[in-house]
Amino acid sequence: QARIVESGGGLAEPGGSLRLSCVASGFPLGYNPVGWFRQAPGKEREAVGCISTTDEQTYYIDSVKGRFTLSRDSAAKTVYLEMTNLKPEDAAVYFCAVNVADFYCAAYPNRYTFWGQGTQVTVSS
Repeated sequence: QARIVESGGGLAEPGGSLRLSCVASGFPLGYNPVGWFRQAPGKEREAVGCISTTDEQTYYIDSVKGRFTLSRDSAAKTVYLEMTNLKPEDAAVYFCAVNVADFYCAAYPNRYTFWGQGTQVTVSS
């Protein structure tokens, strides 16, 4: 049975760093686009970034470019979201999602098939 689990969330100070992990079981994570989304209280879920299957191309929303980095360890069936220089506005529940329908990244949540339960990121001094 396919399952996605995120981990690595927690409390960080402004300017601090966290590394989120997305681990898949039941299917080969290395062959599918993996997106990260976040949702803050009272706000809609928004795409943060995606790592594709084509040359491991990565995409990010403008507000995290230069601060967040996606990477994939296919052997470990894990995708990482390295977050640096965190800002209070980065605080949210972060979700990992996998698209098994095609090979393309997308910013729309409905393009992703499997979702994790989310991990909380809090940025506060």
